[in-house]
Amino acid sequence: MKKLSFILLFISFHLFSQEIEHIDPPFWWTEMPTKELQIMLHGENIGAHDPVIDYEGVVLKSVSKLPNTNYLVLNLTIDESVAPGSFQIELKEGKKTRKQITYELKARTNDTNRNLGFDASDVIYLLMPDRFANGDPSNDTVKGMLEAADRSNPNGRHGGDIKGVSDNLDYIKDLGMTAVWLTPTFENDMMPSYGAYHGYAATDLYKVDRRFGSNEEFKSFVEKCHSMDMKVIMDMIHNHVGDQHWWMKDLPSDDWFHDREEYGTTNFRGEVQSDPYASQYDLDKLQKGWFVAEMPDLNQRNPILAKYLIQNSIWWIEYSGVDGIRMDTYVYPYKDYLADWVSEVMTSYPNFNIVGEAWVEKVGHEAYWQEDKEGENDGYDSKLPSVTDFQIMFALDQALTEDFGWKNGLSKLYYAISQDRLYSGPMKNVVFIDNHDTERFFTKMGEDPDLFKMGYAYLMTIRGIPQVYYGIELMLANDPVNGDGRKRADMIGGWPEDKRSVFTQEGRTRQENEAFEYVKRLTNWRKSSAVIHNGKLTHFIPENNTYVYFRHTEDEAVMVVMNRNENEVEMNRDRFAEILDGYSKGVNVLDNSTIDVTSNFKVGPKQTAIFELKR
Repeated sequence: MKKLSFILLFISFHLFSQEIEHIDPPFWWTEMPTKELQIMLHGENIGAHDPVIDYEGVVLKSVSKLPNTNYLVLNLTIDESVAPGSFQIELKEGKKTRKQITYELKARTNDTNRNLGFDASDVIYLLMPDRFANGDPSNDTVKGMLEAADRSNPNGRHGGDIKGVSDNLDYIKDLGMTAVWLTPTFENDMMPSYGAYHGYAATDLYKVDRRFGSNEEFKSFVEKCHSMDMKVIMDMIHNHVGDQHWWMKDLPSDDWFHDREEYGTTNFRGEVQSDPYASQYDLDKLQKGWFVAEMPDLNQRNPILAKYLIQNSIWWIEYSGVDGIRMDTYVYPYKDYLADWVSEVMTSYPNFNIVGEAWVEKVGHEAYWQEDKEGENDGYDSKLPSVTDFQIMFALDQALTEDFGWKNGLSKLYYAISQDRLYSGPMKNVVFIDNHDTERFFTKMGEDPDLFKMGYAYLMTIRGIPQVYYGIELMLANDPVNGDGRKRADMIGGWPEDKRSVFTQEGRTRQENEAFEYVKRLTNWRKSSAVIHNGKLTHFIPENNTYVYFRHTEDEAVMVVMNRNENEVEMNRDRFAEILDGYSKGVNVLDNSTIDVTSNFKVGPKQTAIFELKR
């Protein structure tokens, strides 16, 4: 009998002395826009307990016990009157308290210089922290993490980090950039063979990867950006996580992820979501198929998971002060979930902005994902303010590399932009000419500096919110290697062992400095050009391998002339009289040269000329 009592005592001690492995979210705030709070507890056999909370203003509404007894989900209501402080979550077995967890409710900051959103007055600088600069070599290898830095592997981790970006914010600001978008900084503790330096295979959604820094460093980075009048856009992923995520090691429930054996790999056809004739088979493949074998596909139809993901976004917004979110693989998850997510975020932070990555092939498919005009589409309202405008990128690639014709060359830009009626807010579209998933723009242009400049000038003057990809200011081309690493080269000088630094004029080559000065001048000009931020767009059908458009208000106008010809062309002034009447000259924003716009004028070969019109 004594032996049995000892065994029972040992079992009881073992069960209740286990540490809680995860508490998500790790803390919360008082006076939040929503009173509801879901807390997920994870630890050995924690689901066998009955939680009790005795704290004025905090009500335990319900408890969700998952099939896996290592999980316990608490659904709380936080009253508006609750003061900042801590309360105890008691885990009971019958009348006995087996464990107490201290949970903190912090005071919300009264800082108004945060969660600012982003709009057409901004220029977004997209970078990959791992490839930008290594500000802290001591975190290149972290004990207990699966992959260390190895710059000899173009598709592996290289050691860049948040400190490296922070140390070079002056460089980014000097270029004229007003917002910084970092590819995901979540913990990606994946196997080295996968190469999760990019951040899109999260293994913990509440932690910054220690090889990038810490949660505190990320928050300090955002605060530093704000002090320099720059915004920060956080990259998130709700479609999938990495296969080394702690959920995969201890599944909360059988329906937490979609079954790869049943649905296989996604079909990557985002168009299916808006297709009125789509088969259920195709829709299931898109929504439930895995992106790759190392990225388990999340099932947002599980209400606990859906709440977890939505709350995680709100936690990061409140904690860090970021100004916007770019949501990866936006067209893959359930679209009703996405609308709920956007609605909760935007209701909580009305000045915020979200852009969804909608990589689809046609304007109509793209426009479907932007918040609806009343009565349009199929009854689905995404609530989403901004979409990534892939159609502009596709059109520009062809506009500058194809021979001109009725359907080809510069005509492609006309056909793309003339469909803007399909968007509810085309000025909110994020426009770009390359990013971390595409070939670099300079490579797509056959490494022709003139075509590169033509494309960049177009990006800086067309409607929408421009996003540029790190290294474009150097006319960086693809590296001659296989894999995605070819378009994600290190910024030379970002590592202590580099022999030169592109972050300085002296360290750049002649060609790099030429590109740098071009990008800097044009971007800084755009930064102060209200007519580009807010002006109407009027364009004229491309003729003779030229394309002319205007950005204008009642008080000012900018004329943009794209000449893809190898020779100078004379433009017929009368064709543009509806805009030019009342103006006498145009001042070139790059070299301050002038043209007389009261008569025909000439534009040089292979250039996008930008003229501020003067009366």
